[in-house]
Amino acid sequence: IHSYMDQYLGYDVVQKGLDNTLLIYDKIQMFDLRKKMRIPYVPFNTNEPDKKLFEKYNPTPETELVYEDPYTLLIAVMLSAQTTDMNVNKATEKLFKRAKTPEKMLQLSLEEIEEAIKTLNFFKTKAKNILGISHALVENCHGSVPKDRASLESLPGVGRKTANVVLNVAFHEPTLAVDTHIHRVSNRLGLCATKTPLDTEQALLKVIPKEALYHAHHWLILHGRYICKARKPLCQKCFLEKLCEYKDKEL
Repeated sequence: IHSYMDQYLGYDVVQKGLDNTLLIYDKIQMFDLRKKMRIPYVPFNTNEPDKKLFEKYNPTPETELVYEDPYTLLIAVMLSAQTTDMNVNKATEKLFKRAKTPEKMLQLSLEEIEEAIKTLNFFKTKAKNILGISHALVENCHGSVPKDRASLESLPGVGRKTANVVLNVAFHEPTLAVDTHIHRVSNRLGLCATKTPLDTEQALLKVIPKEALYHAHHWLILHGRYICKARKPLCQKCFLEKLCEYKDKEL
């Protein structure tokens, strides 16, 4: 299977990204692309039925952020604004060695937190948010991350996208966080025709079955990171190319 994938993709990607991204093709029926776009099913060029192939391969998509529990996930997602998951992981490796609970985080000074995350964009604001989040959790939530959107969005630096990621990843809620990758990929594929991330989220929630929502965020975001890139999409390598409505394909 791996040799077939290497031959099909023809380029090197991070294994986790490759594993996760390939699942999108297996879930085309869930997204109802064929019905929506009236395009016939185009299987992989393989002698083995693709359903059997994916049943054997069967990876599960996961976030690329490194975390241990809902609190460390919340902090990592908040820090990921305007930067990459790789950069966040480097910063949180330093930060979480010092503190990885809200109680211990409050024992650090603002300057110590800034020093740990200074490689990230807007690190001064994000450091203040870390202390603000930690204080709110200790004071109002017994040190635990809340499981409802309203409480999450009341925390400093936490908006709808961050709340959706935490609800989905930490608590397995059927939410769909939409970032620039998902907004781009969804519109290119023809899953929606929207102008804003919020409009994209609402549109996707109407066409993606609830049982697929737990993984939908990571299928789409990883596809956007590694294949359907913003400037030079790897359309020749994309297993969704025949189903894609993007008019400026790189073929």
